[in-house]
Amino acid sequence: MEELFNMLFRFGHILVGITWIGLLYYFNFIQTEYFKEAEEDARKDAVAKLAPRALWWFRWAAFLTFLTGLALLHYISVKITLEIILGATMGTLMMLNVWGIIWPNQKIVIGLKEGDAAVAAPKAALASRTNTLFSVGMLYFMVASAHYPASGQILGANLEMTGLLVGLGIIFAIQANAMWGKMLPAITSVRSVIVSSFVLCIGLSSVAYYL
Repeated sequence: MEELFNMLFRFGHILVGITWIGLLYYFNFIQTEYFKEAEEDARKDAVAKLAPRALWWFRWAAFLTFLTGLALLHYISVKITLEIILGATMGTLMMLNVWGIIWPNQKIVIGLKEGDAAVAAPKAALASRTNTLFSVGMLYFMVASAHYPASGQILGANLEMTGLLVGLGIIFAIQANAMWGKMLPAITSVRSVIVSSFVLCIGLSSVAYYL
């Protein structure tokens, strides 16, 4: 029975996770670029009819991914590895960005809430780009935790504290920029954020494996 629950929770976690990250990439790689080129009437129609639907699926998929991941972490998984901590930290921050920054500001942008859209749009865009930056590393560490862990270390035993602290320091510095900083050249364009997300993944994995 335990193996069945393990499989079902993992299946659910992957299913809603695919929905979430797929929509994240849709917003960053497709919709945003389309809005830059679309005619005004077409853009307004998409903002009124398409964006609210996509944002509904986006935010609830993010929340369900977090909940199923939490269930796996606390009730099924017994090994808390360095990869799990780094991946789960990025995933949690990404979910908080969706609900705490992206959605509140997008409500203003699409007209569901009063506010200054010129101020709200850049805030939502920065948090969305930050989530895209985190996404490759987050996915890598989640997979690596089961299939290619840096070691067999478990939290509370022999976990490499240097790698943990450096990795978390990098992650939280990036998150601080998402909350109080600005759109940096490394994440401004579609190409730059894709490249930067892989660079971050390689950097964090190097920290995990070599520190």
